[in-house]
Amino acid sequence: MNTLMLQDVLGEPEWVDMLIPADRRGLTPLFWSHVRPYGEVNLDMDARLNLAAVTVPGPRAAGDEEPTEERTDA
Repeated sequence: MNTLMLQDVLGEPEWVDMLIPADRRGLTPLFWSHVRPYGEVNLDMDARLNLAAVTVPGPRAAGDEEPTEERTDA
């Protein structure tokens, strides 16, 4: 749908009072469904991941935690 055409129609006086807030929320996906919030992700499906190069931390024990400094609010 052409968003400019939709804006022209919704800008007409007879439509201003006709739509309730729920109707306007229903129009939101028309304007934002094409947006990629995290950018473009290109996947190379012909290449394998080198999982041997990845290091995974071992399980944590109770004494492994670093001491935290107490905050004093001034």
